Amino acid sequence: EYNLVTDTPPKEGTPIKVAPSVITAEHRTYIEIVFENPEKSIDTFHLNGYAFFAAGMGPGLWTVESRKTYNLLDTVSRHTIQVYPRSWTAVMLTFDNAGMWNLRSNLWERYYLGEQLYVSCTSPARSLRDEYNMPDNALRCGKVVGMPLPPPYTIA
Repeated sequence: EYNLVTDTPPKEGTPIKVAPSVITAEHRTYIEIVFENPEKSIDTFHLNGYAFFAAGMGPGLWTVESRKTYNLLDTVSRHTIQVYPRSWTAVMLTFDNAGMWNLRSNLWERYYLGEQLYVSCTSPARSLRDEYNMPDNALRCGKVVGMPLPPPYTIA
């Protein structure tokens, strides 16, 4: 299932669903990701396949008003970002790399305990310019064993 993670936390008492967290993104869209760290220690995050821009950070919980503090002029491109104790960090990026990508904590204990999710970035153009076809000899596992390959991409 896709998009089990929503923009706002569920109400208290909502049943927990144990499943891989996969969110969808359309190729070449620009998004903002906000990390919040309620812990007493620093956390570090990495998104495979991408560089992102560190737009802002601050103490406490992030609010819409926090956007007024963002650096949108000369921010630095990063592959990893820190989220300080009891603070938030916001990053912005363009999903310009089609595929399935892992967003995770770089701290092994947190990664192991599930502080991660996947981003499925798909191109609606289905063009070889954006993504290659899955090789015929690709090894598949789990539920996709024996399923047909997706339709091939074409030259656009």
